Amino acid sequence: MRAVIVGASSGLGRCIGVGLARRGAQVALLARRRERLEDAAGEAGPGALAIECDVTDEASVASALGKAEAGLGGIDALVYTPAIGPLLKLADTDAATWRRVFDTNVIGASLVTAAALPRLAASGGIALYLSSVSASQTPPWPGLGAYAVSKAALDKLIEAWRVEHPEVAFTRCVVGDCAGGEGDSMTGFANDWNWDLAAEVHPIWTARGLIAGSLIDVDHLVGAVDAVLRAGPSLYTPSIVLAPRGPTGPA
Repeated sequence: MRAVIVGASSGLGRCIGVGLARRGAQVALLARRRERLEDAAGEAGPGALAIECDVTDEASVASALGKAEAGLGGIDALVYTPAIGPLLKLADTDAATWRRVFDTNVIGASLVTAAALPRLAASGGIALYLSSVSASQTPPWPGLGAYAVSKAALDKLIEAWRVEHPEVAFTRCVVGDCAGGEGDSMTGFANDWNWDLAAEVHPIWTARGLIAGSLIDVDHLVGAVDAVLRAGPSLYTPSIVLAPRGPTGPA
């Protein structure tokens, strides 16, 4: 399997990219941060490609997918993991923040899909996108409204691509609480949060049963992604949900 993993320099994207490589896939790891990307490729093992890619830049996306195809000899699978989730009340979310969230979480996903589409169509491949329980399994979380809205838009985007291009299998992977691995493999989702606001909304999340009492083991996430990708067109999986038992939180 020849897989392109976008957002692979850190967090869940890195876990998935390295994990797929260790399960025998040929991988191209795409992200903006070159140094972290090269570290991830080294962790993934010989043959893993590190390719710089800014998902908000159409030219960067086209160049990166071309390099991935050339380096892998084709593309069988695409995994899109980038996402940002600022902790802000909607009344305080300005236009620039909305654009930043949608540029990465939604528009970037579509730009990458468009660039990968001819390669995936040629191989009868599959595209998988990480979504969130906050978009479909729970009400939006107070303070994370922009994130939930963008993930709901991503879900609809996946459906729209599926309708227009049935020759490619499109899968939505809904993820609950998962901290990732260690070091750069740990999710950085909350790194830039306002912790005063976090202290205000956390009791609300708890009272509404949104916070799970446990985390998804990242190896289970990687294993599920690997299984979906390897099934390919022979066993199409439109959507999977991975969440701890009981109440679940956003990826």
